[in-house]
Amino acid sequence: MKHQHKYDANGKQLCCTLEEKINMKTDKDSGCCTTHKEPKHSDDDRHDHSSSNQTTFQMFMPAIISFVLLLVAIGFDNYFTQSWFTGWVRIVWYIVAYIPVGFPVLKEAFESIRKGEIFSEFLLMSIATIGAFAIAEFPEGVAVMLFYAIGEIFQTLAVQRAKANIKSLLDQRPDEVTILENNVAKTIKAATAKIDDIIQLKAGEKLGLDGELLSDTASFNTAALTGESKPDTKAKGEAVLAGMINLNSVCQVKVTTAYSDSKLSKILEMVQDATAKKAPTELFIRKFAKIYTPIVVLLAILICVVPMLFVADYQFRDWLYRALVFLVISCPCALVISIPLGYFGGIGAASKNGILFKGSNFLDVMASIQNVVMDKTGTMTEGVFKVQEVVFNSDFSKTEILQLVNALESQSTHPVATAIHQYVGKIDSTIILKDVEEISGHGLKANINGKELLVGNFKLMDKFSITYDIDPTSIVYTLIAVAYDKKFVGYLTIADSIKEDAQITIDKLKALGIKTTMLSGDKNTVVQFVAKSLGITNAFGDLLPEDKVNKVKEIIAKNETVAFVGDGVNDAPVVALSNVGIAMGGLGSDATIETADLVIQDDMPSKIPMAINIGKQTKKIVWQNIILAFIVKAIVLVLGAGGLATMWEAVFADVGVALLAILNAVRIQRMRF
Repeated sequence: MKHQHKYDANGKQLCCTLEEKINMKTDKDSGCCTTHKEPKHSDDDRHDHSSSNQTTFQMFMPAIISFVLLLVAIGFDNYFTQSWFTGWVRIVWYIVAYIPVGFPVLKEAFESIRKGEIFSEFLLMSIATIGAFAIAEFPEGVAVMLFYAIGEIFQTLAVQRAKANIKSLLDQRPDEVTILENNVAKTIKAATAKIDDIIQLKAGEKLGLDGELLSDTASFNTAALTGESKPDTKAKGEAVLAGMINLNSVCQVKVTTAYSDSKLSKILEMVQDATAKKAPTELFIRKFAKIYTPIVVLLAILICVVPMLFVADYQFRDWLYRALVFLVISCPCALVISIPLGYFGGIGAASKNGILFKGSNFLDVMASIQNVVMDKTGTMTEGVFKVQEVVFNSDFSKTEILQLVNALESQSTHPVATAIHQYVGKIDSTIILKDVEEISGHGLKANINGKELLVGNFKLMDKFSITYDIDPTSIVYTLIAVAYDKKFVGYLTIADSIKEDAQITIDKLKALGIKTTMLSGDKNTVVQFVAKSLGITNAFGDLLPEDKVNKVKEIIAKNETVAFVGDGVNDAPVVALSNVGIAMGGLGSDATIETADLVIQDDMPSKIPMAINIGKQTKKIVWQNIILAFIVKAIVLVLGAGGLATMWEAVFADVGVALLAILNAVRIQRMRF
């Protein structure tokens, strides 16, 4: 069956490209894990799947053989003249030197033509080098293909290095785990462990699967997941994740998730998939290359033929040589590989620091972000509330009302509900709740023994016409108002603490010239207090979800870009509206990872300016490569067409520029942000 090319919605060809070839070779040579959902290639694709796990030396071996034969031939031609090194012997020698590096490219050119992709990089190099042989420029023909092959190997190694940041995460899950069966330790393959198995984890060991801590406490190094080596102490019943390292005594963990469904697997899959979401610059270069390459071939033909009509002493060999030089220079390798590599490096650098981009397009957007709009609770504050004070009317039993409030708040996952539960204690199972309803932006409502119980903010009291005799704005802390049987009972004050790196975050954002806005459903006095403490420009409290949407719309109406930072679930409308939705605490929520465009795994707001810096550096490197490639190629193309550039200059303009661009692209992986 004839091969049909596959294209994405933006017109990017998904198969039979140089980038695909290098990515496939990279995955084979590095033993890419099947966890990564890469597209499978049928035999009809005719890519070379024969060799796997090649060492760097094996990759360079054909080029080394070709290089040695070429050096010897050049020596015989110019320095150690041999009488026998003439005629067909000389031609055969150069052909043998050409085959190790030339045959794979000729094969790729043939396969591309067979599949309908005529104007490929492989065809350009094939025409140029075969043409050089046709006009007896044997050394240059071999040299061009040799340096092209070396360039491709360096491209493969560079992509391999870029992927290493992500693939190293795979090493954080051990192949084997120790489980307890009837209190007897038994070592099994991690992939075969079942849900509810009990893992025994020794000090210094990595956890192989997600689970629930059964021991009273344990401290873990979470660097594999968050990029932070700061120990994280977990208590009995808390979730622990694959890749975490036990730091102290032996602990026990009950498996809650299958090996293939672990949080780490999903993170790896997400980052791998991110490379498929191309930035506008990448898409432009792809489309440009599809038009650019056939135009260059046509121009090369014209350079060879048209002078025949105007030049008196026209020599076909000379003008063919100029056309071949022109073809070598025009090869777009530097652009089609170094640009995706730059974005891949950016995604890898971010993931190494616990920041997960959903696509290289978001690197571009973050680089030009003008406004960061943030939620308060869990973003700039710890989100760990504690009850400070309980002020109830003496007409009500404080103990009884708190038990009712505790029972109702057990229906919510909000941090406030957790604070109340920790303050009150065990839930009274004899309390029967009916008609439980969560009123968005207000609180909870239920019926108990035929009486209505309301727990929420003072807007909830107003909504149900409950009269109260206090001024909520006079109290800085978050207030939880309670009404029972249509009467105002009183309130609880709840306090949250500002995150230790919140101030650094705001300072860095201001240094970058980015405007900051805080939007929260929390009490306005609390929001203003936090905003003033941190120096946030604009802050608005007492907001409903639709109010947040309207505030963001106001910013967008000014034609300014917006990144919204929140939990990614409750704030879904705002996340969808903003240019980039950033979720804090991706480790805690599968839904968050699915919803957000960018996930900060360790809850640290200081990763927001870091993500912006990574985006800026990535974009800077990509444009440096584009400008370098175009300037050098333009200069040498003009010189080549005028007969002032030889194949050697052409090799530099092609492979040399590609290597310089690649070296520039991999710089981002060494940068500190």
